[in-house]
Amino acid sequence: MRFLCKTEKDEWTGNIRDIKLQNNVYEFWIESRSSIMVVFGPTSRGGFACFPDFQVGCHLVSLKDKFWNTEKLVEILGKVDGTTVSAALTKLADTNLNDV
Repeated sequence: MRFLCKTEKDEWTGNIRDIKLQNNVYEFWIESRSSIMVVFGPTSRGGFACFPDFQVGCHLVSLKDKFWNTEKLVEILGKVDGTTVSAALTKLADTNLNDV
């Protein structure tokens, strides 16, 4: 599943692959400027995203809230990877994950 990433000065594409659902938690890989394993799921405050290879994670309010997600993800992953993951989550928000 391809998606577009943008910052004020740059633009690139990414690809989501290997989406798996286990116990209401999703796991997938993002291939872009780097390769990132993402684990996300629901919490009582919205949701969470974890990145085991980076040993970091954060709360997410909604997959569709690109502004919030980008801010939080850039804090923990850096500008390029945070922007990439936020764009991927926005793409997934527009997809019926039960069909993947």
